Amino acid sequence: MRWLSLYARSRRAPMALGVTAGCAAVMWSLWSVSSDDRDAAVQTVVLTVLLLVAALTVTLGGPDDELEATAALRWLPRRAGHVLVAYLMMVLILALTRATGARFGPLWLVLRDAGGLLGLTALAAATIGTARSWFVPLGWTVAAVLFPQSGPVAGRILTWQMQPPESAAAAVTAALLGVGGLIVYAVTGPARR
Repeated sequence: MRWLSLYARSRRAPMALGVTAGCAAVMWSLWSVSSDDRDAAVQTVVLTVLLLVAALTVTLGGPDDELEATAALRWLPRRAGHVLVAYLMMVLILALTRATGARFGPLWLVLRDAGGLLGLTALAAATIGTARSWFVPLGWTVAAVLFPQSGPVAGRILTWQMQPPESAAAAVTAALLGVGGLIVYAVTGPARR
């Protein structure tokens, strides 16, 4: 158990979890105050998921590049577990709002977008580094929010974050990004500084 505590502290997980919960609370409060509708708008849900992913990005890299590359520890299961726990924390935080006066959902939208955006961030952390990895999901999601597409399949794939929960193209895209990011990050780890 001591190893887990040291690992979480070295990855700044307690701070990131606090920021994640704070971001969700701020978005929940803003929706509660500014709307009479109980269900948050899709744009609000997507941007909230994006904020939570950005807050958890800092945990994808440690303070020492040499330690990340050492063979003394089996990193693959630890990295995969790390991404999966981050995903579960985001989903859990947003699922808790289902019992309140302002809720983020539908749940399938939260599951899909959290998985896809976190996978995209993990993929970016493995290729361009942890410090800049949140730029990729931010840019893609802002473009999808500003220019949503519902026509051809290519448009639905490019704006998968904003598609309705029942969209098969969006689900496949998010699943590919989520699983691809998980595998690449688990195998290679964060890119060296």
